[in-house]
Amino acid sequence: MAARSGTSRIFVWILLGLLILGLAGFGATNLTGNVRTVGEVGDEPIEAEDYARALQNELRRLTQERGSAVTFREAREAGLDQQILGRLIVEAALDDEADRLGISVGDGVLAEQIAQIGAFQGSDGSFDREAYRFALQNAGLSEAAFEEDLRDETARRILRDAVLAATPAPQGYVDALADFLGERRSFTFARLGADALDDPVPAPTESELRAFYEENTDRFMRPEVRRVTYAWLTPEMILDEVEVDETALRELYESREAQYRQPERRLVERLAYPDEAAARDALRAIEEGESSFEDEVAARGLTLPDTDLGDVTRRELGEAAEEVFAADTGEVVGPLPSSLGPALYRVNGALAAQETSFEEARPELREELATDRARRVIANQAESFDDLLAGGATLEELAQETDLRLGEIDWRPGLSEGIAAYPAFRETVQAATTDDFPEIIGLEDGGLFALRLEEIVEPAPAPLEDVEGEAILLWEQQQTRERLSVKAEDLAAALREGEDFSALELNGATEVEALARGEEREGVPRALGDTVFAMADGDVEIVPEGAGVLLVRLDAILPPDPQAQDVAALRAELSAQVEGALAEDVFELYARELQTRAGITLNQSALNAVHANFQ
Repeated sequence: MAARSGTSRIFVWILLGLLILGLAGFGATNLTGNVRTVGEVGDEPIEAEDYARALQNELRRLTQERGSAVTFREAREAGLDQQILGRLIVEAALDDEADRLGISVGDGVLAEQIAQIGAFQGSDGSFDREAYRFALQNAGLSEAAFEEDLRDETARRILRDAVLAATPAPQGYVDALADFLGERRSFTFARLGADALDDPVPAPTESELRAFYEENTDRFMRPEVRRVTYAWLTPEMILDEVEVDETALRELYESREAQYRQPERRLVERLAYPDEAAARDALRAIEEGESSFEDEVAARGLTLPDTDLGDVTRRELGEAAEEVFAADTGEVVGPLPSSLGPALYRVNGALAAQETSFEEARPELREELATDRARRVIANQAESFDDLLAGGATLEELAQETDLRLGEIDWRPGLSEGIAAYPAFRETVQAATTDDFPEIIGLEDGGLFALRLEEIVEPAPAPLEDVEGEAILLWEQQQTRERLSVKAEDLAAALREGEDFSALELNGATEVEALARGEEREGVPRALGDTVFAMADGDVEIVPEGAGVLLVRLDAILPPDPQAQDVAALRAELSAQVEGALAEDVFELYARELQTRAGITLNQSALNAVHANFQ
């Protein structure tokens, strides 16, 4: 069944590709003319039609991925034609071997596979003969040709699955990988910071700082800067100039009645019961302190969010409104009618009625309508702006003759203030060249802009004068770390000679037990993870950490925890990965052997004829 399911999925994809090809008006004859085959593997031909169709589908896929047309020349330079031809050669070799071995698929299996393909099913999910005929007709295929292709693919799948199933993962290899990845380490470490130095690091001299700066200019690099002149206009810039009709303001206000005229409300939770007696018993228990609203909710198999009605009006509460609105905050009342039956209501808060007058809402309403009007004004002007630019007007002239405002910016990655806050502007700046002519481009809020790239300033070190404070800090950190490393060497020597951390003059040491590879544990610096797994038992290492150092001793190398669930999962995952990789390698070798044994013959003239249709 697995083979059948896999084949069905493969042919759904193939069929869709064929349908697209057919609907687009590309038939196999148009692509290949009188050319029938482009080669053979043994006695199995490689059909020119299949090769052309595979090329066409792959070009379409690449075009969709890139978002722009991919030419056949580009595809050939990337080796696409050879990849497709190689795949068809493998399929032909498998077909040839299947014929030699007598592997075939019966009509019953074939019918079942066809019935499972969605494109051939009717609205009730069953096989539809008319849908089958129509789909193949649109794809330019006969039923016989399609069914033969399906038989061949299924036979290939049987061969492939047989090879893959015969290559289990070597258990010794899996065990070795699992042991390596599941190993744990126990170690002790201590931090040495600036307080461990006998004397503080003095401030650098001018010459020391200059030398440090020149040796580390890569740490003071400024990013690429794009110097841009732009002209822009946004709805906000012309809000005060836009006239808004008073009638429109009042109509908008009236349409927002629910927003501006809110009646008194209550924050309420409701717990419904199957009958009034059960609700009364629950209320009595709550009032007598034997239970609580929360306990009753849990007893009904619910949670508090299930009972929360939010803020509700008298109208929404219906017959329960009077008693609920008369209750104090925190009070439980009932039983009262509800759409779910008798219910208890808990009042959690009271919200007074709120009414915003037209005059109070007017500024907000005007801004909304004015912004919408400003967007339309800008949209209507966009074409005239474009015409001015096309006529040779500069951005400066455009700003003088229109409402557009002129500006300059030194844009760099990460800058997102002013006009750089707009993604459309940032994307345009990044793609611009100094040879581009300004053009009108829309902004996300209904505004627009045009820009001119004046200059690209390549990345360069910032002058020492501009980064002096940062340079001093980095110099002091480096000096501190170097001095601590010298002190740590003496301490490491003592540890190697058998001294314990407790005998050293340190602020304290931390013992870590059974740390797994890749594990992140609170209090354990990340810098130690890779280090301890590269150390031998008893080794002592010094590891830089910021302005300080870590002194670490490996105390024990532990095997994987046999009881840990993640170790068992790791072994299973490794086994699957190794088995899959090994099976693919074996299948590739098998396919190569089939090709060598059967022999490959390619017709370069036929290949060229197919390629000519894509030029």
